[in-house]
Amino acid sequence: MTEINVSVNGRGHTRDVEPRTLLVHFLREALGLTGTHVGCDTSQCGACTVLLDGRGVKSCTVLAVQANGGEITTIEGLATDGVLHPLQAAFRETHGLQCGFCTPGMILSAVDLLARNPSPSEREIRHGLEGNLCRCTGYQNIVKAVQHAAHTMAGGASAVAGD
Repeated sequence: MTEINVSVNGRGHTRDVEPRTLLVHFLREALGLTGTHVGCDTSQCGACTVLLDGRGVKSCTVLAVQANGGEITTIEGLATDGVLHPLQAAFRETHGLQCGFCTPGMILSAVDLLARNPSPSEREIRHGLEGNLCRCTGYQNIVKAVQHAAHTMAGGASAVAGD
């Protein structure tokens, strides 16, 4: 066993973990944060995406011990005092989800994208979300949700052109 110290959603955690424990399993099993989904177990789908030190990572490809000392944000950590993060609200408002399985990973990948590029083009959004698969949608409303959130976060009105 190896002791790790991580901050998850702003709260410190010290736990003993097996050195081979994947971050996704640590979050789900040790911390009970089941919003981080296990989709493919091969790093192809992106359902397990979380922010590690502000950057989107597929938590099925990161060992929990590699996150030692890090700051992790999961989908559960985005809302503040019951108020949805603008991306969470945008996905709801623009119907950017259907079954919802891919949504946490999509949203966290989009948080990373918008932190690096607050006003991305549609092409840049599609590129930024590569590696996140959705089996339900045609991605159009997902892209629309990211555009909507970017506009809202930039201080614009809440409506997206074409609504």
